[in-house]
Amino acid sequence: MNYRVILRVLGALLLLEALCMLPAFAIAEIYRDGDGMALLLSAGITGACGLPLWQLSKPKKQDLRAKEGFFIVALVWVVLSLFGALPFVFSRVLPNYMDALFETVSGFTTTGATTLVDFDSAPHGILFWRSFTHWIGGMGVLVLTLALLPQLIGRASFLMKAESPGPEFSKILPKTGNTAKVLYLIYGVLSLAEFVLLLFAGLSPYDAAIHTMGTAGTGGFSNYALSVGAFDSVWVDAIITFFMVVFGINFALFYRSITGGIREALHSEELKWFLRIFVAAVVLLTVILTGYYGNVFTALRHGSFQAASIISTTGYATTDFNLWPVAAKMILFLLMFVGSCAGSTAGGMKVVRVVLLFKLALREIHLTIHPRKVEAIRFEGRVVDKEKNRQITLFFFIYIACILVGSFLLSLEGQYGLEENITAALTCVSNVGPGLGAIGPAGSFADYGMFSKFVMVVLMLCGRLELFPILVLFHPDIWKRGN
Repeated sequence: MNYRVILRVLGALLLLEALCMLPAFAIAEIYRDGDGMALLLSAGITGACGLPLWQLSKPKKQDLRAKEGFFIVALVWVVLSLFGALPFVFSRVLPNYMDALFETVSGFTTTGATTLVDFDSAPHGILFWRSFTHWIGGMGVLVLTLALLPQLIGRASFLMKAESPGPEFSKILPKTGNTAKVLYLIYGVLSLAEFVLLLFAGLSPYDAAIHTMGTAGTGGFSNYALSVGAFDSVWVDAIITFFMVVFGINFALFYRSITGGIREALHSEELKWFLRIFVAAVVLLTVILTGYYGNVFTALRHGSFQAASIISTTGYATTDFNLWPVAAKMILFLLMFVGSCAGSTAGGMKVVRVVLLFKLALREIHLTIHPRKVEAIRFEGRVVDKEKNRQITLFFFIYIACILVGSFLLSLEGQYGLEENITAALTCVSNVGPGLGAIGPAGSFADYGMFSKFVMVVLMLCGRLELFPILVLFHPDIWKRGN
């Protein structure tokens, strides 16, 4: 284990996190809500801890092995969350450290589940930092670091592979650092486009920035208790709906489109399945909700917004879908499993895994009828090998196991019933945000106990890092020297 590289990366990330707190400090100074010192103190402590790690741990060799890549990713996300919680504690917005840690992990992992109840008294700087964690975590904190410091590590592809959401990572450009820069450039341009459109729709620069960061990172933190519903604007709903879908698309497809491969991008099988599932959900929700609202356009407006919000795992809401008919809530429940495309900022199992699992099931049915038939599974025009099928099946098993074990652990404290505990575990592993029942869009996770919040913190980290980087921390071989 190359501990010097690990400490140097950790130091660089803490310095970067300290710098990322400064825009929130600037917002605090503009609005003068009294949270400026809390943000400045947090940035100072974070930077003071990162600087010696960066300066004193210069490694002789910078190359990383796969094991060390997974270890760094898991460790970095845990440590950044521990320091990122400081502004909430120092400002007394969330004085209980476990609540603050829950909020920070929910932000960085782009889950959007919240323990915050009193939005009206929360200062502007703290709410900005809360949403900025979405924007940082959406593309990945290590991806951002590699974009800014491409020479930090020799072989950095292991880091991006471990942090990037999806069953596989493919570099857009030969050098990992250049790939990181291209990804963040696309990410920034799309974010700026949404910000400008929200300004034209009538939002203030502050509100537009908050909801742009929540949409881009597919996180869903809002500065209003009613979420996007607070604006009661068809134009705002339409803009955010569009960009929630956009940020659920594989960013590699945007790069292909820009560089002349737009036809290839449009023929992506994953993209087609993603849009098919989304459109099917919108149609079904519109049909079901037309009777509920008594108006097909209102049903389409709320149905399309909520379908985009859940399948992209953003978690914004324009209405309390807890009050919807059971059939409509069931559609949202199923979308929580699916998620969006690999290589996007969204969570969930990812469309590619869902489609391949469906194809695997169909093949087994065909082989039952025709046992001697040789049938290969194809995706994106290529044959999917047995190893990839094995990995996807294993991922599905562990994914479901995490939800079941998590919901059982949440039930031990007895605060909520079956509906809340199952959807709480699901929404944390899928990084969606709101669940059903008391933890729906009109509720919060504040009433869960400390043990339950710790369980959900672990589930959110597992979901964002696609299970394995966090799970390897518990394997004894990862801690042995010389392996």
